Amino acid sequence: MPRPSVSIILPALNEASSITELIREIKRLHPDAEVIVVNDGSQDNTSEAAAAAGATVINHPYRCGNGAAIKSGARQAQGEILVFLDGDGQHDPADISQLLTRMDDGYDLAIGARQGRADQANWARWCGNLAYNRLAALLVGHPVDDLTSGFRAVRRTLFLSILDLLPNGFSYPTTSTMAFFRAGHRVVFVPISVRERTANTNSHIRLLHDGARFFTIIFRVATLYSPLKVFVPVAALLFLSGGAYYAYTFLTEGRFTNMGVLLLVSSIFVFLIGLLSEQITTLIYMNLRHTSPALAGTPPKHQTGDVTAPACDPQPSDPGNAART
Repeated sequence: MPRPSVSIILPALNEASSITELIREIKRLHPDAEVIVVNDGSQDNTSEAAAAAGATVINHPYRCGNGAAIKSGARQAQGEILVFLDGDGQHDPADISQLLTRMDDGYDLAIGARQGRADQANWARWCGNLAYNRLAALLVGHPVDDLTSGFRAVRRTLFLSILDLLPNGFSYPTTSTMAFFRAGHRVVFVPISVRERTANTNSHIRLLHDGARFFTIIFRVATLYSPLKVFVPVAALLFLSGGAYYAYTFLTEGRFTNMGVLLLVSSIFVFLIGLLSEQITTLIYMNLRHTSPALAGTPPKHQTGDVTAPACDPQPSDPGNAART
């Protein structure tokens, strides 16, 4: 059986020094793949360099965020399999074949997983990612090797079906991974190595600023993935606290205090809110499945050459949205 068509999407922000060689390397290894560069409001000649190297270029009029760039590229792509990797040269195009092989094995999402401290920018980011992975694994009940990796391959129809759930900022990998687990799709982590960042390019993730937002996003996604796994422990803690406080006041004062009542009633309310959230989450995923044009088989509109995206996706309550420049 022939391999499905592939579109390789590179979000890029001020990556003129690395984008040309990266595109050439991709085209050498995967000559039949569609290569799309999404220029996210770069202030250098990233767009011109990418076009000269033979890529289809989508230009954002201003910086919209990494997630917005991914969404623009996914809408434009024609391939049945989408491959995402960063435009700074850290991801090795030679590893794309490993991801595609796992897609051939029947997986819906193959994620390139970094293999330890040496593949992280610094120890703080390594510790943060380790915490995200452990929390995500607890929520989904499955080992999560690298929740935040942007190097991944995915089936286009399935990815388009969750597009409206994705934030515009750097937390799109977190959200999309959790959404795929929630929807029951097959997810696999593939070990990869990470190269040194190309000279004159800097990470666009700010540790404290975006780190706090990552935690906001992961708890937001936790409630979207399985709200009861968040609300039930809180309700249980309140109930046990209320019961313990009641026992203490009854034994020492012979009465049932207002604080005991408050804790017990709060536990009931939190549990009921969790039940309601669980039902809302189920309805959201049912609605996505039945209304998604991707799952209905509607092909995307396609343009060749340079494309200017009219605007970023609106995200009025998106805590992961990168600040615009």
